[in-house]
Amino acid sequence: MAEKLGVSRQTISKWETDETIPDIYQSKKMAMLYKVSLDELINFNIEIKEIQEIIKKSDEKAEAKIDWTKAWAQKYQILVQYQDTVNISNFASRLNAMLDKLRESYNFSEQDAVLVLKDILYIVWKNGKSYSRK
Repeated sequence: MAEKLGVSRQTISKWETDETIPDIYQSKKMAMLYKVSLDELINFNIEIKEIQEIIKKSDEKAEAKIDWTKAWAQKYQILVQYQDTVNISNFASRLNAMLDKLRESYNFSEQDAVLVLKDILYIVWKNGKSYSRK
């Protein structure tokens, strides 16, 4: 890589140890070398990239075997705790009505409606209750 960028191996080592950072020209050359945009190079996060690769490689049979609640509960304990205290049927009936509305209004499949509703919930949570369409 050093040779292709026209820098020394020591320079690369300093970038890797966060002692220095590449200038914009070197960064652009790296982006071209790795066939990514400059923005992707700057914002690169190995964990996100790994997750994206795993998602790409997964198939429906593998996904069906995964207990997502159990998997996420390792990080978020509330996912195993709420089931004894929350009136799930009350929320489930309202969520089912929303899913039905999404399927009917936009001709979504059941899975697509679930994914869209999940994404809407995330947007509302991320932006607070005052979410308004921008």
